[in-house]
Amino acid sequence: MKKVALVLGAAALALSAGSALAQKKQLVIVVKGLDNPFFEAIHQGCEKWNKENASSPYQCFYTGPASTSDEAGEAQIVSDILGKADTAAVAISPSNAPMIAHTIKSANPKIPIMTVDADLKKEDSAERKTYLGTDNYLMGYKLGEYLKKAKPNGGKVCFIEGNAAADNILRRASGSRDSLSGKKGLDRLNGEGGWTEISGCPVFTNDDGAKGVQAMSDILTANPKLDAFVIEGGWPLFGAPQPYRQLTDQFKDQIAKKELVIVAADTIGDEVPIAKEGRVEALVGQRPFEMGYKAPSVMIDLINGKKVDDPVFTGLDECTKATADTCIQR
Repeated sequence: MKKVALVLGAAALALSAGSALAQKKQLVIVVKGLDNPFFEAIHQGCEKWNKENASSPYQCFYTGPASTSDEAGEAQIVSDILGKADTAAVAISPSNAPMIAHTIKSANPKIPIMTVDADLKKEDSAERKTYLGTDNYLMGYKLGEYLKKAKPNGGKVCFIEGNAAADNILRRASGSRDSLSGKKGLDRLNGEGGWTEISGCPVFTNDDGAKGVQAMSDILTANPKLDAFVIEGGWPLFGAPQPYRQLTDQFKDQIAKKELVIVAADTIGDEVPIAKEGRVEALVGQRPFEMGYKAPSVMIDLINGKKVDDPVFTGLDECTKATADTCIQR
């Protein structure tokens, strides 16, 4: 009988704990895709917040489509989450900014909505309360500065971008073009500042690392005199590090002599070791863990009607071969 009582007691306790967990209001982070290590870092930040706030009436909940390229899947998840009674606030990293803005408008939510990592387009900014993440324009601008320093006379360049409708990547590309050209608002470089974007670029990879490496290989085959790549996200480096190494092995001398210069965003996975190996001129990295860790607190402030800055920027880490051992700040 004692055993039965103990089992029943343990079951009741488990049900009670489960019920308490179910009663927690959800602070939902919806990312572009669960297949990307950048977003897994956001997940880890979210989980750290949960551990440190176990007694909170709120719980950080991380979700997204299986694939980063599934724009419609992300929009459907946002729609579903906004329809749930236990959703207290949502932080979204929009893969397709116009599609997500339309989804929010259609749902007409009464809870706070913010963006994280990637923002909505300027004309849709009223659909969210704030943006938490990288100053993407500054990030792209810094990539351009590293490239200019390596090749002050300019040259032929190809931009590698992610999703054609991802606002964060478009802002980075804008920053890079402004930096390289010395002008503002150019959609394409046609000799400004000595830089010209070659035919076939920018290349959009849909955040697929292997696709990015293949695109770089194809571009170099078709344009053996190419001077530079600006990779506005780290996909080829962190998503396909070994193919990227194999590709850069073929151009080791050109890279060492700065005849071919590669600058790239992010400092995820193998990216910093790749920089230490001299396979990229410079990395300008984001702080995704910090985004995931801070997002729940920002959402709670919004729920409580507190004043929240817009935007809330997280910092940048800059890494080169010389600084690779000390460049990441946590």
